[in-house]
Amino acid sequence: MKRKVYNKLLSWKNSAFRKPLLLQGARQVGKTYIIKEFGRNEYKQTLYLNFEEDRLLNSFFTQNLSPESIVKSLEIYMDTRIIPQDTLIIMDEIQVSGGALNSLKYFHENLPEYNIIAAGSLLGIVLMSETTFPVGQVNLVEMFPLSFLEFIEALEFDSYASLIRNLNYEAGILQPFHEKLVELLKLYYIIGGMPEAVTTYINTSQLETVRRRQHEILRTYTYDFAKHANAIDIPRLNLVWESIPKYLGKENKKFVFSKLKEGARGRDYEYSLVWLNAAGLIYFSYNVNKPQFPLKHYKESAFKVYYHDTGLLGAASNLPPKVLLEQNKLFIEFNGALVENFAAQELRVLGAEELYYWTNRQGKAEVDFLFESYPGIFPLEVKAGINLKSKSLQSYNDKYNPNLLIRSSLQNLKRDDKSLNIPLYALSQLNNFMS
Repeated sequence: MKRKVYNKLLSWKNSAFRKPLLLQGARQVGKTYIIKEFGRNEYKQTLYLNFEEDRLLNSFFTQNLSPESIVKSLEIYMDTRIIPQDTLIIMDEIQVSGGALNSLKYFHENLPEYNIIAAGSLLGIVLMSETTFPVGQVNLVEMFPLSFLEFIEALEFDSYASLIRNLNYEAGILQPFHEKLVELLKLYYIIGGMPEAVTTYINTSQLETVRRRQHEILRTYTYDFAKHANAIDIPRLNLVWESIPKYLGKENKKFVFSKLKEGARGRDYEYSLVWLNAAGLIYFSYNVNKPQFPLKHYKESAFKVYYHDTGLLGAASNLPPKVLLEQNKLFIEFNGALVENFAAQELRVLGAEELYYWTNRQGKAEVDFLFESYPGIFPLEVKAGINLKSKSLQSYNDKYNPNLLIRSSLQNLKRDDKSLNIPLYALSQLNNFMS
């Protein structure tokens, strides 16, 4: 599968300021696959170390953190010679070994010529509490589930991916191609971007089989809660994780602690949200009443929570694939949840480190997302259907008069005065339209 992160790894390899790289991301987004593929394609040799599968490896990083000593031990243990420029050293499941994590600092300081990529499931949890984390001594790259563009390329619709990449103000996409992309988008809502789910569909073409695989992935996440969280936090993590689809299915998608269960308090459940976010399983979107640069300084206490993968959101909600494909009338409200979650997912892949949405002081108008792109802050409203009317977007325009109002819907590309409609399937091109 082609993955966008591959180009980031190439840039890292060719950088004169390269440091050991930490690849972060939720479990099963494809981290191990992509770094092994990168090693096979870009180096003469790959040295793969998995600290979870081979516990003996940890001993090389506990007694002596001298990188020279570590390299010598690894050469003997792996029965190979490690040539810096020809060898990629992969440290997988590095969260198991605090010594290995700490050694990255010394490799950067003393042996920067070595090419090292470290990755791990729940690495964010370890980094959240790890006091010896090599701050400033590593390059950080985050990996996500497959974006919509990556998804259609995996399904070998490369020509349609090219249509999206070449989309511009002057011309939309011919209607037959537009309709096909909408069809593929609805398929993506069901399958999502988890590599196992996508591969299952490619091999079987059976959406029910995909759903079963997604439920298996969801179970591995709950197993992680039990394995890696403190005993007191496990039931709280499960409750918060399972409640997120319920919040997204409501008209007001704001996350409210008191609605988790009777007597629930924020101070008891806040850590669960922090944990899930550190694990890469959720994204926050923060309420902003005053859209000014930088948005992070104008965050209010209210926030929304999205799943990191729209396909898993549908699976966690026990949503039958046929309901989405046939657009059942009883499904209208939750369809909006899937579309909004999809937009959040695409914006994160696009580079948004944090997500924001706007409400007026009275709470009667709400714009789904605010998008920072100098010299402006642009409102983005996402629509599940083809209706482009938005009272909230008009309220935002009346109050702040931005240079551009952006909608994203199932309609084709359309520009009217200061309003732009971008097809949902082309949200990945948002930066191009801003420039």
